This record gives sequence, C-alpha cells and structure tokens, in this order.
Amino acid sequence: MAAVDKIAPQHYQERAHFKECCIYQVYPASFCDSNGDGVGDVQGIISKLDYLKDLGVDVIWLSPVYKSPFVDNGYDISDYHEIDARFGTLADVDELISEMHRRDMKLVMDLVVNHCSDQHQWFVESRKSKDNPYRDFFWWRAPKFSSEGERLPPNNWREEFSTGSAWEWDETTQEYYLHLYCKEQPDLNWENPRLRQAVYDDIMKWWLDRGCDGFRMDVINLISKVPSLPDAPIKNPNDKFQEPYKYCANGPRVHEFLQEMNREVLSKHPDLITVGETPFTHHDFDVLVPYVLPENKELQTIFQFEQQEVDGYPQLVPKDYQLSEFKEITSRWQVEMQRRGGWNSIYLENHDVARSVSRFGNDSTPEYRIATAKLLAAMQCTLSGTLYVYQGEEIAMANLPKDWPIEEYIDIASQTYYAEELAVRKSETGDSNPDMSDIMDGLQRKARDHARNPMQWDDSPNAGFSLRGDAKPWMRVHDDHREWNVAKQIGDPDSVLSFWKRMLGFRKGHLSCTYGYYTLLLHDDEKVFAYVKAYKDERMLVLLNFTKDAVSYTLPKEAGDLSNVSDSIGNYRGPLPDLKSGKVELRPYEALVVVT
Repeated sequence: MAAVDKIAPQHYQERAHFKECCIYQVYPASFCDSNGDGVGDVQGIISKLDYLKDLGVDVIWLSPVYKSPFVDNGYDISDYHEIDARFGTLADVDELISEMHRRDMKLVMDLVVNHCSDQHQWFVESRKSKDNPYRDFFWWRAPKFSSEGERLPPNNWREEFSTGSAWEWDETTQEYYLHLYCKEQPDLNWENPRLRQAVYDDIMKWWLDRGCDGFRMDVINLISKVPSLPDAPIKNPNDKFQEPYKYCANGPRVHEFLQEMNREVLSKHPDLITVGETPFTHHDFDVLVPYVLPENKELQTIFQFEQQEVDGYPQLVPKDYQLSEFKEITSRWQVEMQRRGGWNSIYLENHDVARSVSRFGNDSTPEYRIATAKLLAAMQCTLSGTLYVYQGEEIAMANLPKDWPIEEYIDIASQTYYAEELAVRKSETGDSNPDMSDIMDGLQRKARDHARNPMQWDDSPNAGFSLRGDAKPWMRVHDDHREWNVAKQIGDPDSVLSFWKRMLGFRKGHLSCTYGYYTLLLHDDEKVFAYVKAYKDERMLVLLNFTKDAVSYTLPKEAGDLSNVSDSIGNYRGPLPDLKSGKVELRPYEALVVVT
C-alpha cells in the first residue's frame, strides 16, 4: 500500500464507549474463591474489582454463573433466573452489578440461547408428550429406518464434542431431539416465535431490568437451521456422522432473528454492549460482516475465529504457521472492517482457547515469556476494534505443563477427544496401550483446559485462589504459580502486568490505536509485523519483532516522517532508538510503538 488506506464510511471513526472500552473476561470457577470451597464465585469477583479497575478494565464479560448441571462448565443452563449455588446467589450478582456501577464499570452477561440444559423446565415439559405446549421449543423429529429395520437418527449430523450423532433418542415420546453440542444441551428452535419471545422477555429483558449492561451471545450464528434439516455433505467417508455447519451455521433466518432481537430488546437500550460468537465460519469475511454493519441493526461486534485457526483446525489438530499468514488474517479483518464500516473484536484469549504466550509467543524461557507477552499486548492494544483481555493474560499465564497427564485435562472436549481416539487405536492395533503422543501434543498445545486453571494471585500453595481455607481447587493450579502471579508483578515496573496497565493507558490516550486507519507494511516479511495507524492528525508506527533474533529493519517510505516523535512505548527499557536513518535495530521480540 502506497499510503494509509482511508477508505471507510464516516461512522467508522465516530467515537463510542463500546469501541473504546477494555473488556475483561472472567471465567468465574477459576477466578477467585471467596468461601474456601475450591470454586471461584461472585463474591470472589467483587473482591477483585479494585484490581481490575486499577488495571484499566472498563467492562467485565462474565461467563455463565446461572444454575447448571455443569456438563459443559455452565454453558448448559437449567435456569436463567437462578445463580448456581457454587457461584453464590442472585443477591451476590445484584451486589456485583451495584459495586461495578459504583466504580463506573459495566457488566456483560453471557447469553446462551442456541441451547439450554436438558434439565431446564422448557425441555422437561417438552419431552413429556408430543402435544406439550413446549414441544416446539426444541427440534424434535421422527426416526428413520434402514432397509433392515434399524432405527436411525433423522439425519447424519455430528455433534461438536464427539464423533457421535447430534440426535438423541427419547423413549417416552419415541422421537429424537437435536443437540449440536452434548446430549444434555438440546438446541432451541428459533423457528418458533413463542421461543424467541421467551428469550427476549424472560431472559434478556429480565437481566437488563436487574442492571446488566450487555450480552456476549454464545454461538449466536447457529440459531437458524435450514428447516428441512438435510443430510450434511460427506467430508469424512470413514465417519458415520458428518460436520453439520453447512445447514446450521449462518442459517437462512439468522439475520432476521437478530434484527428482531434488536427491535424487541437491544434498540431500547442504546448504551448496551453486544458481541456475538460466530464459529464454524472459515475464512469468509463476507458471511460474517453483515452481523456488525450498523445499517443492519443487529450486533455491535462479533468474535471471528479465523485468526484463532491459523495454527490449526479442528482445534486439537495443531499445525505450524508462518508469520505472514498471521499478518494476512489480522490485516484483512482490519482493512475490510474499515472499508465496510463494521467493527472488530480484538482478542487472542478466552475460555475456549489456549494461552496466547504459549501459542503465538515463546514461553520457553522467562525472558522470552515476558518479552513476547508484552509484544502481544502491544499488538492487541494498537489494533482497531473493541479490546478483550482474558483473566491471567495480563500476567502471562501459560499453557499447562507438558508433563501433566491426560487426567489433568478435565474439559469434556479434551476427555472425549482423547477417549474416542484411544478406543480407535486400541481396536486398530490390538495394543492395550497404543501411542497417543500426537494426541497429547494437540492437547498440550491447544486444549481449552489451558485457559481454565485457577488464576494465579500469589505464591501461596494454591496461588491465592481461595481467600480463606485451604480447599483443593476444582482444577489443579499451575506448577509455575510461585514465579508467575499478580502479587509478584503488581509492584514491578518491568513486569508483564505493569506493561499491560501502561499499554491500556496508552491506548486510551491515543485514539489512533482504536480508530486509526490501518496500513500493513512489508506483508511478506516473516520476522517483523509492522503497520501504520492514522487518526485525524495523529500517525502511529507499530513495529513487532516476532523472532528471538535481533533484526535490522529497513523502514519503508510508508512508515512516514519519524523526525518528530511525540510519544512512544515499547517492551524494552531505555531511550527510543534512532529512527531518522531509515533503519531500526530491533532486539529479540521487541515491540515498539511510535507516535508522530
């Protein structure tokens, strides 16, 4: 690009709170345990609000705390109005909202309405009889039969957490129900207007009336299925059941449903924050951008997964990648959202992915871990979009130790994947103890478990996770917590935590970070990720050395005039390097941000 690309609708650079805020995701079971029972809870979150406010957090996205059997760690909700006892009470959440508002912070709740728990009253009623008023709140279908009379599911769709069918047989009513995830998570039927109205009135408006400030919408692009539920294409001939997403991701009525939701609920609360999770949509910007175009009146932002899949898809089958691939994906979403007038979500971590310093950085030595965690922070804080930080990311929490056995991986996706592959290999080889090293490598690199072990607050035996008592945490604390924790970093000006705090302040002080038109420099460079941001009269150059080697980087003309630097920030101490010569010497994993 010869110059900063300024093609964008006028509204792209219009200021808004949802664009400028820093949103911090709390995974409640693993954040802070206030009562000593080994499980994080709402009072634990309240106890850390001042820490989060001081860090620079404006909004908390709270993963589900609703009543749940916990088959899928709370994403199987049995009562949207009750708080699960392990997390506290409804009064605790009311107090959380009040304490956050007192600190000028907002709370975004997780809205899980593609599916619910099979223990939710809607489903309990639905399965009583075929004429029950709640029957059509879910997807029920009669069986098929083979030529030999064998009963078969209605189609060949596979569930997400295993290689099994997405349909479960119900003996009482002699029909199958659909579950894209676990059999304990039946899919809600959004074709039914009564179901949609119940979601709007009984869930969304109910929580907004209690003071909730927005929603993160779980797998929201799955709510519309092709009504005929046709067989999925055969991608894996050896598998009985196939990936269903051609007929249930970004379905025919999804935008109609979200526009209705906007009219019924969202538009009546202009300061709401909304973000939709949109998985199973690979490398297709045009499919996803309509969700966030302001003229469509749907959502403000989405979580796209293309960047998360640069190191492999399916998730637990990792692959190596080139920096140029990472840059291309990041840049395309920056530029195309800019051109179309949509808005990005900027994130590298959440509760469903492994730790960024282990995936995209280098955690092999303490020095590299510190440097690359800061580098990734600098990158995220200078990209246009709403910024998300996941608990522990600010102290460079890393993936679980490689010597931990499979028993420590307790997520249902990890356990199911390992068990199914073990069974296959035992059958194929006749070996009762087949080689599973490649499966463990995938888990060690990308399992969801890495994001879910307890937050490391200090160097005490359980990392300060429990505020009282010495109960064993629900998940094993990382072995490195004595060296990597909040208490050790909070007073150290050179720590990762201190850098995140400085970087968040820098982002708020320089609107080119959030709103700046983006131009990638030297897209084929496999060592340095460099780009320019421009907002009004401010111009920003970002240089990120993604290698453990020193790099002599020749600045292209697009880097602009660097003779009058007004501000800068970087992950190394010392004076700003000389930039006027047109060449800059970047140290290993150095991040340098320069404002002119």
